[in-house]
Amino acid sequence: MNAMTHLKPSATSPAPSEAIPTYDARALVADGVQARIVLDGQPYVLRITRADKLILTK
Repeated sequence: MNAMTHLKPSATSPAPSEAIPTYDARALVADGVQARIVLDGQPYVLRITRADKLILTK
């Protein structure tokens, strides 16, 4: 997926092999405010609110 952005680990981050993948939410929603995410065939909607908060709904 091209929308993924991995951040470099900081001094307090775990070792790279234990690092948690990090994604830029704005890249996931492209030029909009919503993205559909599928887990085990179940669709979810990730939305960025006007207050710049994230909401994930089924």
